[in-house]
Amino acid sequence: MKIINGGVCAAKGFKAAGVRCGIRKTQTKKDLAVVVSDVKASAAAVYTTNLVKGAPLAVTKKHIEDGFAQAVICNSGNANTCNANGIEIAEQMSELVSKQFDIKAEDVVVASTGVIGQPLDIEPIADGIPMLAEQLSYEGNDDAAEAIMTTDTVKKQVAVEFELGGKVCHMGGMAKGSGMIHPNMATMLVFITTDAAISPEMLKKALSSDIADTFNMVSVDGDTSTNDMVVVLANGLAQNKEVTEDDGDFAEFMKALNTINVQLCRMIAGDGEGATKLLECKVDGAKTKDTAKTVAKSVITSSLTKAAMFGADANWGRVLCAIGYSGADVDVNKIDVSFESAKGKLDVCKNGAGIEFSEEFAKEVLLEKEINILVSLNDGNAEATAWGCDLTYDYVKINGDYRT
Repeated sequence: MKIINGGVCAAKGFKAAGVRCGIRKTQTKKDLAVVVSDVKASAAAVYTTNLVKGAPLAVTKKHIEDGFAQAVICNSGNANTCNANGIEIAEQMSELVSKQFDIKAEDVVVASTGVIGQPLDIEPIADGIPMLAEQLSYEGNDDAAEAIMTTDTVKKQVAVEFELGGKVCHMGGMAKGSGMIHPNMATMLVFITTDAAISPEMLKKALSSDIADTFNMVSVDGDTSTNDMVVVLANGLAQNKEVTEDDGDFAEFMKALNTINVQLCRMIAGDGEGATKLLECKVDGAKTKDTAKTVAKSVITSSLTKAAMFGADANWGRVLCAIGYSGADVDVNKIDVSFESAKGKLDVCKNGAGIEFSEEFAKEVLLEKEINILVSLNDGNAEATAWGCDLTYDYVKINGDYRT
């Protein structure tokens, strides 16, 4: 398996485009994207568990009940949520894509992101669909990745090449996510494409299984969003023998999917609103996988820990505090904590108690852009990883006037 370029267009038979249609107040940012497969594809999705859900999720869930889809349409700048005509708008978006690209409306995945609760006008979207058609190409991934961004500062794309049954396959993904990130089943927009042949049932199994250890282990600010989902389309154009059971080929497919998802998780966490650092909490020595995941997620979500990392302060007590209130079954007298970066590794806690360390070296370690928080529970063999970011002044600035 190797990392390649191309994002959602890396897989055979996928075109994409992104344009500015006028949803946003700004006159420069793209705000409408489309991804289209040359043929109908197996489809699977997971959705936010927030009780307040955007209309596109309901429409998408209905559209892919049969396990297939052929296109994705996504607008940014104004989330289609809490609108009386939300379902109507989402269905209209599907119809517009259907007519423009000659595919069934029921085969369209609909997504939307941006400000919640603001009326969404269909006119700019209707005007933008023909522009998308004009720019649609097998190299359109960059424009599409840009068009789904809100407060993101960088485009988030990744792709891999791998083999199934002797056939070369490709998988690519793009993500939107910077704030309101604290997934529970999936909370951001992620679109993944592959030319591998896999049944809808096995695709759903692969996605549902992997997000438990990837997207559900990301937190930027503790807020679970309303509109967001992860969608995978697999069009089979690599011509491998269709994956229909849990065999060696399925395992290879899972490796590719996990590689895509982990990379996108790191990009989302590292680009958290106002963030200056990517935080990765690795927990080992847990009694169970659930214990390890609970501890890792609690540490990465702790506002005090996040603030300490922003200030390059080796305040390891905040890590221990987050473990203590996590609800996980741990023996606090066995816990070891270390901080690690490109500058080296700093041990700060042994058997639940502080140990001497150099504050000067600690500052060097924690001033780096990527920080690993290493937690050993010394109580078993299970492990887990979670991703987050530091908490900065700019987070409050961004969200203090996000709507206005």
